[in-house]
Amino acid sequence: MSSGRRHPNVIHRDEVPPTIVERGKHRFERRPFGPMTGGRQLGGSLMELAPGAISYPLHFHCANEEAIFVVSGQGTARIGHDRVPVRAGDWIALPIGPAHAHQMINDGDAPLVYLVVGTDHKCEVIGYPDSKKVAAFGGESWDHPWVSERTRAGEALDYWDGEPDA
Repeated sequence: MSSGRRHPNVIHRDEVPPTIVERGKHRFERRPFGPMTGGRQLGGSLMELAPGAISYPLHFHCANEEAIFVVSGQGTARIGHDRVPVRAGDWIALPIGPAHAHQMINDGDAPLVYLVVGTDHKCEVIGYPDSKKVAAFGGESWDHPWVSERTRAGEALDYWDGEPDA
Protein backbone atom coordinates (compact mmCIF):
# COMPACT_ATOMS: atom_id res chain seq x y z
CA MET A 1 0.00 0.00 0.00
CA SER A 2 1.37 3.44 -0.86
CA SER A 3 2.15 5.95 1.87
CA GLY A 4 -0.38 8.48 0.49
CA ARG A 5 -4.03 8.46 1.47
CA ARG A 6 -6.53 7.61 -1.26
CA HIS A 7 -8.96 10.24 -0.02
CA PRO A 8 -9.23 12.33 3.20
CA ASN A 9 -12.47 10.51 4.13
CA VAL A 10 -11.07 7.00 3.56
CA ILE A 11 -8.58 5.20 5.76
CA HIS A 12 -7.47 1.61 6.16
CA ARG A 13 -7.14 0.07 9.63
CA ASP A 14 -3.39 -0.33 9.06
CA GLU A 15 -3.09 3.44 8.59
CA VAL A 16 -4.54 4.10 12.06
CA PRO A 17 -1.93 3.80 14.81
CA PRO A 18 -3.33 1.75 17.69
CA THR A 19 -3.71 3.00 21.21
CA ILE A 20 -2.68 0.18 23.51
CA VAL A 21 -4.13 0.09 27.02
CA GLU A 22 -2.75 -2.26 29.68
CA ARG A 23 -4.09 -1.75 33.19
CA GLY A 24 -4.59 -4.97 35.14
CA LYS A 25 -7.12 -7.09 33.23
CA HIS A 26 -8.02 -4.07 31.08
CA ARG A 27 -5.88 -4.88 28.05
CA PHE A 28 -6.91 -3.83 24.59
CA GLU A 29 -5.89 -2.24 21.34
CA ARG A 30 -8.05 0.59 19.95
CA ARG A 31 -7.94 2.15 16.49
CA PRO A 32 -10.18 5.26 16.28
CA PHE A 33 -11.44 6.05 12.77
CA GLY A 34 -13.69 9.11 13.08
CA PRO A 35 -11.25 12.00 13.66
CA MET A 36 -8.74 10.75 11.08
CA THR A 37 -11.38 10.79 8.34
CA GLY A 38 -13.04 14.11 9.17
CA GLY A 39 -15.94 12.65 11.14
CA ARG A 40 -17.69 15.23 13.31
CA GLN A 41 -20.90 13.70 14.66
CA LEU A 42 -20.18 9.98 14.36
CA GLY A 43 -17.17 8.06 15.58
CA GLY A 44 -15.94 4.52 15.39
CA SER A 45 -13.15 2.42 16.81
CA LEU A 46 -11.89 -1.04 16.02
CA MET A 47 -11.21 -2.79 19.32
CA GLU A 48 -9.23 -5.96 19.94
CA LEU A 49 -9.19 -7.83 23.25
CA ALA A 50 -6.80 -10.71 23.87
CA PRO A 51 -8.13 -13.86 25.56
CA GLY A 52 -8.72 -13.16 29.27
CA ALA A 53 -8.82 -9.38 28.77
CA ILE A 54 -11.61 -6.90 29.45
CA SER A 55 -12.33 -3.55 27.84
CA TYR A 56 -12.93 -0.24 29.57
CA PRO A 57 -14.52 -0.28 33.04
CA LEU A 58 -18.29 -0.81 33.09
CA HIS A 59 -19.75 2.57 32.10
CA PHE A 60 -22.78 4.33 30.65
CA HIS A 61 -23.16 7.52 28.66
CA CYS A 62 -25.59 10.38 29.25
CA ALA A 63 -25.22 11.95 25.78
CA ASN A 64 -23.55 9.57 23.32
CA GLU A 65 -25.27 6.43 22.10
CA GLU A 66 -23.06 3.53 21.07
CA ALA A 67 -23.36 0.22 19.26
CA ILE A 68 -20.99 -2.70 18.89
CA PHE A 69 -20.62 -5.10 15.97
CA VAL A 70 -18.61 -8.22 16.80
CA VAL A 71 -16.23 -8.87 13.89
CA SER A 72 -14.53 -12.02 15.16
CA GLY A 73 -14.18 -14.14 18.26
CA GLN A 74 -16.58 -14.58 21.13
CA GLY A 75 -16.96 -13.27 24.63
CA THR A 76 -19.37 -11.72 27.08
CA ALA A 77 -21.03 -8.32 26.99
CA ARG A 78 -22.01 -6.84 30.33
CA ILE A 79 -25.13 -4.81 29.67
CA GLY A 80 -26.72 -3.30 32.75
CA HIS A 81 -26.98 -6.17 35.26
CA ASP A 82 -26.84 -8.86 32.57
CA ARG A 83 -23.96 -10.88 31.16
CA VAL A 84 -24.73 -11.84 27.57
CA PRO A 85 -22.70 -14.28 25.43
CA VAL A 86 -21.68 -12.64 22.13
CA ARG A 87 -19.96 -13.89 18.99
CA ALA A 88 -18.96 -12.80 15.49
CA GLY A 89 -21.92 -11.29 13.66
CA ASP A 90 -23.70 -9.92 16.75
CA TRP A 91 -24.91 -6.29 16.89
CA ILE A 92 -25.26 -4.75 20.35
CA ALA A 93 -27.26 -1.52 20.78
CA LEU A 94 -26.20 0.65 23.74
CA PRO A 95 -28.61 3.57 24.24
CA ILE A 96 -27.80 6.22 26.83
CA GLY A 97 -28.46 5.67 30.53
CA PRO A 98 -27.54 3.37 33.43
CA ALA A 99 -29.68 0.47 32.21
CA HIS A 100 -27.26 0.18 29.28
CA ALA A 101 -23.96 0.36 31.16
CA HIS A 102 -21.56 -1.79 29.17
CA GLN A 103 -18.25 -3.61 29.14
CA MET A 104 -16.79 -6.30 26.89
CA ILE A 105 -15.03 -9.39 28.25
CA ASN A 106 -13.01 -11.87 26.23
CA ASP A 107 -13.57 -15.18 27.97
CA GLY A 108 -12.85 -17.08 24.75
CA ASP A 109 -9.59 -18.54 23.50
CA ALA A 110 -9.06 -16.25 20.47
CA PRO A 111 -8.90 -12.45 20.11
CA LEU A 112 -12.27 -10.69 20.38
CA VAL A 113 -12.45 -8.03 17.66
CA TYR A 114 -15.35 -5.60 17.50
CA LEU A 115 -16.29 -2.28 15.95
CA VAL A 116 -17.71 0.38 18.27
CA VAL A 117 -19.81 3.03 16.54
CA GLY A 118 -21.31 6.00 18.34
CA THR A 119 -22.43 9.57 18.25
CA ASP A 120 -19.62 11.98 19.03
CA HIS A 121 -21.05 14.78 21.15
CA LYS A 122 -18.11 16.56 22.77
CA CYS A 123 -20.14 17.34 25.89
CA GLU A 124 -20.62 14.15 27.87
CA VAL A 125 -21.21 12.77 31.35
CA ILE A 126 -20.19 9.16 31.95
CA GLY A 127 -21.19 7.03 34.94
CA TYR A 128 -19.15 4.09 36.26
CA PRO A 129 -21.44 1.80 38.28
CA ASP A 130 -18.73 -0.53 39.65
CA SER A 131 -16.54 2.25 41.09
CA LYS A 132 -19.32 4.83 41.67
CA LYS A 133 -17.40 7.44 39.66
CA VAL A 134 -18.78 10.18 37.43
CA ALA A 135 -16.81 11.87 34.63
CA ALA A 136 -17.73 15.13 32.89
CA PHE A 137 -16.13 16.29 29.66
CA GLY A 138 -16.77 19.24 27.37
CA GLY A 139 -14.90 21.12 24.65
CA GLU A 140 -14.04 21.23 20.99
CA SER A 141 -12.18 17.91 21.07
CA TRP A 142 -11.65 14.89 23.34
CA ASP A 143 -7.89 15.50 23.22
CA HIS A 144 -8.10 19.07 24.52
CA PRO A 145 -11.35 19.49 26.50
CA TRP A 146 -12.27 22.70 28.28
CA VAL A 147 -13.65 20.61 31.15
CA SER A 148 -12.40 17.17 32.20
CA GLU A 149 -13.40 16.14 35.70
CA ARG A 150 -13.81 12.85 37.52
CA THR A 151 -15.35 12.52 40.94
CA ARG A 152 -16.90 9.87 43.13
CA ALA A 153 -20.70 9.90 42.98
CA GLY A 154 -22.18 11.41 46.13
CA GLU A 155 -19.37 13.93 46.66
CA ALA A 156 -21.22 17.10 45.73
CA LEU A 157 -20.59 20.79 46.24
CA ASP A 158 -23.26 23.36 46.91
CA TYR A 159 -24.13 25.36 43.79
CA TRP A 160 -22.75 28.56 45.42
CA ASP A 161 -19.61 26.97 46.90
CA GLY A 162 -16.50 29.04 46.10
CA GLU A 163 -18.33 31.79 44.23
CA PRO A 164 -16.64 35.10 45.13
CA ASP A 165 -19.81 37.22 45.41
CA ALA A 166 -22.10 34.63 46.97
